[in-house]
Amino acid sequence: MELDELQTQLCILESHQEKLLERIRQNEAKLSQFHALETTLLSLNALRELVEHVIEDTKAAFDLDLVSLVLVDEDGDLAQFMKEDGLQLESVPSLILLQTPQPLKEIFGRAFRLHLGEFKPKFRFLLPGNDFPSSVALLPLVRRGQLLGCLNLGSHDPSRYSPTMATDFLDRLRAILSVCLENTKNFEQLRRTSLYDTLTGVNNRRFFEQRLGEEIDRAQRSGEPLSCLFLDIDHFKQVNDTYGHQTGDLVLAEIASQIRSQLRNNDVLARYGGEEFVALLSGANEDRAMEVAERIRRRIANHSITDHNHNTITCTLSVGVAEYNPEKVSPVSAADIQRFIELADQALYAAKHRGRNRVESGGVYQRQASKAVLVSV
Repeated sequence: MELDELQTQLCILESHQEKLLERIRQNEAKLSQFHALETTLLSLNALRELVEHVIEDTKAAFDLDLVSLVLVDEDGDLAQFMKEDGLQLESVPSLILLQTPQPLKEIFGRAFRLHLGEFKPKFRFLLPGNDFPSSVALLPLVRRGQLLGCLNLGSHDPSRYSPTMATDFLDRLRAILSVCLENTKNFEQLRRTSLYDTLTGVNNRRFFEQRLGEEIDRAQRSGEPLSCLFLDIDHFKQVNDTYGHQTGDLVLAEIASQIRSQLRNNDVLARYGGEEFVALLSGANEDRAMEVAERIRRRIANHSITDHNHNTITCTLSVGVAEYNPEKVSPVSAADIQRFIELADQALYAAKHRGRNRVESGGVYQRQASKAVLVSV
């Protein structure tokens, strides 16, 4: 009888030992995934990349049902950084931007303590959709006393997160992410300063030249066309000579704003120099680019600008268009990219030569084309 009891107890101990070993193996696997996530986050500079990796990698690493990232964006800079980097915010519902940190302060209090436990209705604004979890871990992201946002982890398992569970991993995750957010925000601000035209509020030529190669690469991967527009304000020197440079600056900024309003969020617009702007339209062929260019031209021609002396100024644009089609030219050399841009620039000069306030097309870039055929609208 005693032998049977000993054997039973031994089986129980072996079962407990196996469960303990399995838990150790699971923890080691989670620790390895966590270290990989940590290394990835610390290596990122762009805010767009950080957001995408946080949402996707955290969900996979911790086997979660729901993950959302809430960021405080009081001045709209974060949204602008990501839009300029080609991210369509509506395509990332798990990213939530708040204009004020107050709703988060009401949840986390002055001490910014993380919340573990049952999901409550007051947390609904932190998660997208209506598929709410049973338990959550809400991690406030704080750096130098400033509440940057929060990372929200959700599970349909009611016992996944409880107020009594250990928080070592979660505390480290939120500390790492807080540092990463601060670093990427500073990086984006520095990048924007060096790649941003402060007068017009659009990007500068340096930014355009960096993005041009990226957009060409994207076109080659997707097989979709890419079009370039060169836009120049007609007789802009007369505006400066007649009304002064202060009014000229106002005109530049207003026309840049009007051009931007006619483009998509993922289109690239930059001030190329002086009164000349350049735009890249991803996925747009020559016909589509001509339509957009003509719409911009009409918008500027019908728009009036009032300066500080109550003078009313109207301007017109000349626009040159060119298309790059990866089916026609691939792979692409640096010389090809330069000639593609020159094709749009030549079309702009044709528009100037043919009377201004018009759109001309240089057609589709052909590597061995000896002469561009210009088509007017």
